[in-house]
Amino acid sequence: MTGKLDNWIAGVSVAPAGGRYEQATNPGTGGPSALVASGGAEDIAAAVAAAKIAAAGWKRYPSAKRGRLLHALATAIRASADKFADLEIEDTGKPLAVALAEIENSAAYFEFYSGLVNLPIGETLDVEPNHHIFTRREPFGVVGIITPWNVPLNQAARACAPAFASGNVVVAKPAETSSQTTVLLAKLATEVGFPDGVFNVVLGRGSVVGTAIVSHPDVRKVAFTGSVETGRLIGHIAAERLIPLTLELGGKSANMVFADADLEFAATEAVRAFSGNAGQVCSAGTRLLVQREIHDEFLARVVEVASRIRPGADMGPLITRTQFDQVKEYFELAAAEGAKLELGGSDVVYPELDGAFYVAPTIYSGVDNGMRIAREEIFGPVLVTIPFDTEEEAIAIANDSDFGLIAGLFTKDISRALRVSDAIEAGQVFINSWSTGAVQTPFGGHKNSGYGREKGIEALHHYTHVKTVVVVY
Repeated sequence: MTGKLDNWIAGVSVAPAGGRYEQATNPGTGGPSALVASGGAEDIAAAVAAAKIAAAGWKRYPSAKRGRLLHALATAIRASADKFADLEIEDTGKPLAVALAEIENSAAYFEFYSGLVNLPIGETLDVEPNHHIFTRREPFGVVGIITPWNVPLNQAARACAPAFASGNVVVAKPAETSSQTTVLLAKLATEVGFPDGVFNVVLGRGSVVGTAIVSHPDVRKVAFTGSVETGRLIGHIAAERLIPLTLELGGKSANMVFADADLEFAATEAVRAFSGNAGQVCSAGTRLLVQREIHDEFLARVVEVASRIRPGADMGPLITRTQFDQVKEYFELAAAEGAKLELGGSDVVYPELDGAFYVAPTIYSGVDNGMRIAREEIFGPVLVTIPFDTEEEAIAIANDSDFGLIAGLFTKDISRALRVSDAIEAGQVFINSWSTGAVQTPFGGHKNSGYGREKGIEALHHYTHVKTVVVVY
């Protein structure tokens, strides 16, 4: 994209009130990308006002009609896949195949929730003979959605689709480094018939625009995906206002491999778990726990599989300069902590990638769970391996974390698989696989990984609240 990227408010493109723009960077080249609006509280005020006007009508929309609009948006996303891919690649540097897969997944969210618009229903309670008591689920009204830079379109779709299906209107703020696809999504929503003001996007820095969203008195619910630190700041503001949050924060997910596992398949999955999206997903499997008797053999398999990944072709760059520099600092920390480098650990040096934010897939052994590289979310393609002897030890190491988002385990013993999955403190546990992008599966974490759930039917409960009606006759 060339030129300026503006806010989208009440169905039209709107320049930032302060007239400020910031230059985004293409992480795949190191060169300039879009010139992005840098909004402020005045822009949020305008967007929330438009959303509030639209809320009453959208809430009364026949549910079937609302569902048809969501389905139409899914169709429009697929029809515009090439355009979305161009913008996503420009903002994030992802390989084309990865971008297209995420676009399809984004369309699937709107398709899935288009069929669930009648689902947020209540129940009838039998209390007294002359009492008719029932509950109903109602939308909050104006919902603020704040998304991160790593999977911008997918994250916007994941939050917006259930919010719209439940009858809410949205003011969204994508990351300032990767805003283009969210604005295009809002434009397509207008084109397929969403009423003006139902889907608004305000661009700018999180410290300004994000804070203004959470602080605005007419925003009644916020969904945030991002860092633990920012999640805490948002939580403080929301607590003062007494509004509900969905927080999907960080992870340091454990992937356990037992000696009886299919080691060839498990090695491939272990590499996919930590290298997908160049490790820039909170659900990355970055702690690889391997039963000691097979540790060295399995590590060799994982290193061999990971060594085939070609940055720039199979794996994209780190998306921001800040993240690129942070990951390199962890390389220095790993050396200082005494970890053994098995693969990678440095910038990728290819002439065609000069100036871009690429790092090689990196694997460390000789790690114990007390090291910072085993406890902190690095958010890059960095894997640490930790041996264990017994099932109980594997569980203890996996749970010895401030995070609890995802876990994986590989074993042919189904009894063990079920025992371990019961004992693991995580929002999702995958047995003999690593993760899935399926829109039907509830997603969220324990501990510092946040609270509330996105995806699946469960998400609808987080975008509605319950009203009880009592009729005495």
